Amino acid sequence: MQNNLPILFPNFSSSLIQEIEKNAVNQEVVSGTTLMRTGEYIKSTVLITKGKIKVYREGEDGGEFLMYYLQPGQACALSMICATKNEKSQIMAKVVEDSELVMVPLKLMDKWMMEHRSWYEFVIETYRNRFEEVLEVVDNIAFRSMDERLEFYLKRHKEACGCKEVNLSHQEIATELNTSREVVSRLLKKMEQRGLVKLNRNQIELLT
Repeated sequence: MQNNLPILFPNFSSSLIQEIEKNAVNQEVVSGTTLMRTGEYIKSTVLITKGKIKVYREGEDGGEFLMYYLQPGQACALSMICATKNEKSQIMAKVVEDSELVMVPLKLMDKWMMEHRSWYEFVIETYRNRFEEVLEVVDNIAFRSMDERLEFYLKRHKEACGCKEVNLSHQEIATELNTSREVVSRLLKKMEQRGLVKLNRNQIELLT
């Protein structure tokens, strides 16, 4: 698994790669596994080497608010912040595709920030990218109608998986957008009529 590190994290120095291989723990997780729950303490920083992870907030009523997806070559900025401050997690993280992870012990975070410039730059870039992505989500919710939010959601999913098929039910999409299944179905039907998507059973094919 770790042989892929230089490819997935090309900006890591060779000395940092050696430190990761020496100290980190590899973990394979199957789709559906919850990696992180609200209120839990985070003990490790997670580097993604395979698969996809959904990071979201969970409401009191069980509703979900999608924040972003994590893919190979990335790490979770919010988990880094909680880990370094020894704070409880404010997010949920669930595996949506079978994944392989590199678990970096919390005690090494600050040490590597001082000793490895490439780790420091990676952490700062991770913070910046996630902040911009979350800001885009906030703008989307605050200033767009539900049909625009749905199109934005599908676009993000397409970019995250690098595919044109969304293998989710209308109810699953509704949960992530915090709306009803009926609204999602109606809007998807309109998108199909406009030639933007093709609706199949539990699958949406993006045509644009």
